[in-house]
Amino acid sequence: MATGRTHRPATRSRGIPEATVARLPLYLRALTALSERSVPTVSSEELAAAAGVNSAKLRKDFSYLGSYGTRGVGYDVEYLVYQISRELGLTQDWPVVIVGIGNLGAALAGYGGFASRGFRVAALIDADPAMTGKPVAGIPVQHSDDLEKIIAEDGVSIGVIATPAGVAQQVCDRLVAAGVTSILNFAPTVLSVPDGVDVRKVDLSIELQILAFHEQRKAGEEPGDETAPQPVPPAVPQAATRTAADSGRKGPDGDVPAVMPA
Repeated sequence: MATGRTHRPATRSRGIPEATVARLPLYLRALTALSERSVPTVSSEELAAAAGVNSAKLRKDFSYLGSYGTRGVGYDVEYLVYQISRELGLTQDWPVVIVGIGNLGAALAGYGGFASRGFRVAALIDADPAMTGKPVAGIPVQHSDDLEKIIAEDGVSIGVIATPAGVAQQVCDRLVAAGVTSILNFAPTVLSVPDGVDVRKVDLSIELQILAFHEQRKAGEEPGDETAPQPVPPAVPQAATRTAADSGRKGPDGDVPAVMPA
């Protein structure tokens, strides 16, 4: 089986937009579920609903793959699974190293979805000497002093950073210098990388803040919410209206919640 170091996905060279690439895993997840239920074909409407997109966008995305389906029949599920897997580079072996085996790193090491999607956890790496040799998810942890040797021996091109923010950039620099060209970053910091290196950032706190924003908005729209602006009766003079509004306005240090900047 080919390794990640010698074969790269062809999506960029074929001109597939990044937005389409970002949706391909959603289609693959939905198609895999259909395949496991032995569903032979699926319509664009059914697949779009399962993936959470509209059918016109799905058909446009699939046109970049050269797949148009059959009128009245739909798309062949097994063929689409293969086609999307090939475009994403999942028909080959991708060795991955996880650096930082704390609670999050250990949870990632035990995630079964890696192997089923073409990713092999080649090594777990941590700077704590007490962790060296300790098995996590059946894989012995190796010390960070051996990072470069591990990457070279296993032909690793994808690194996962699950370290504290303060050391994430240093770890990133070492990964890149050793030949890693794609990084999945769970550390709460922005990494600086040279051209030719791809970084995907996963920040759970930001996602939670966005959800909190929407929850706050929904709470403010509930019927009978006293914090929602109330219409001013037309019979009230303008001066009196201004005074009433000013008396209820919160100052800069008031208790009206503000959206925290990202």
